Amino acid sequence: MIKFNLTALFIFFGIIQSLGQIFKVDSTSLYQKKNLTFSEANVLTSIYGQTGNHSGVTGGVGTEQLTDFSNTFDVKFYTQSETGIKHNLGLEIGVDLYTSASSDNIDTKVSSASSQDVRFYPSLRYNREDLKTGQTLGTHLSFSNEYDYRSFGTGVSGSWDFNKKKTSVSARANGYYDIYDLYIATGLRANTSNSNRNKGQEGSAARQSYDGSVSLSQVLSPKWQMALILDAAYQTGFLSTPFHRVYREDGSLTKEVLPTTRLKIPIGVRLNGVLTDKVMVRTFYRYFQDSWSMQSHTAHLELPVRLSPKWSVSPYGRYYQQSGNQYFGTYETLPVAQEFVTSDYDLSDLNSIMVGTGVKYNAYKSYRHFSLSNIECRVGYYSRSDGLKAWILTVGGSISGNGK
Repeated sequence: MIKFNLTALFIFFGIIQSLGQIFKVDSTSLYQKKNLTFSEANVLTSIYGQTGNHSGVTGGVGTEQLTDFSNTFDVKFYTQSETGIKHNLGLEIGVDLYTSASSDNIDTKVSSASSQDVRFYPSLRYNREDLKTGQTLGTHLSFSNEYDYRSFGTGVSGSWDFNKKKTSVSARANGYYDIYDLYIATGLRANTSNSNRNKGQEGSAARQSYDGSVSLSQVLSPKWQMALILDAAYQTGFLSTPFHRVYREDGSLTKEVLPTTRLKIPIGVRLNGVLTDKVMVRTFYRYFQDSWSMQSHTAHLELPVRLSPKWSVSPYGRYYQQSGNQYFGTYETLPVAQEFVTSDYDLSDLNSIMVGTGVKYNAYKSYRHFSLSNIECRVGYYSRSDGLKAWILTVGGSISGNGK
């Protein structure tokens, strides 16, 4: 798969070279009319796999085996006026292909549609940057589609520089409207209509999500920079997973039921610096709390090391600890009278570690209309206290325009 995707990478770069011949400055007009100029392009391919035995589809027991093959293409263009205003336009297209053994257990008679699926998620971004003041204002539109899920999103953002660009404040706000086709697991379809009972569908439901973020970034010294990040997210509507089974303490079967609102508040701090002329350090800590009584702590450390002008490695590690929400219970432990119930181990007490490394090659090879910036490969291993194991391999590349 990697060989195929690296080939696709260079084919994509060739397409961008052709685009560079189209999107260029037209200097023949008296008022210097400027068309879009190619700025940057990124391509990313990843392969992810996981195993475990606590699937929410089968009530907290059973296989969690899943494989995901993800591809993302991101292209950016810009135009700049003589007054110092830069207009940036970006287009991103993502395609995920996955297979899930746990989702296949939604229906015990035939393979369910969710046993394998394709997710398609394009987005369009625009921002206006004032090169003199450092102010940037932007907006975006996004869409995502799977077999049983569709999402529409939009948002605005802004950033402002102060103190000779040593201090920066940024803010964003997003809204997403999601529509679910409700597929019910076998054994829970008694109340569905005859026309939908065989395929397990029970109409559709909607969810709205709103999130915002404010961050303050400060240059502490020529070698150190710090950022404080405050996020907030609010969800309302259908927040349960209808095909997640729950077995109560008396052995009776029901489906997952969760509240219709949820408030999330993460607070983070980031500290990056230079240890030596060849070693950098990147650290991050985040505290999370929500209205479902969940709390979590995340600590991340990465140490990029420059081996030569063209080669670098970036070993990293992350630790995560979570206290589960009040609605979670394991197989056949939840009270019969409890209203909100789930056996999804993602909402349980747990801790996890992830370790890995990245290898980057800084090519800096220039062609007529673009320069090949870098190619990077990252590999990671993930282990969770409930027995879930996962690995991920990512290969990506970046090119930049030459302004022609």
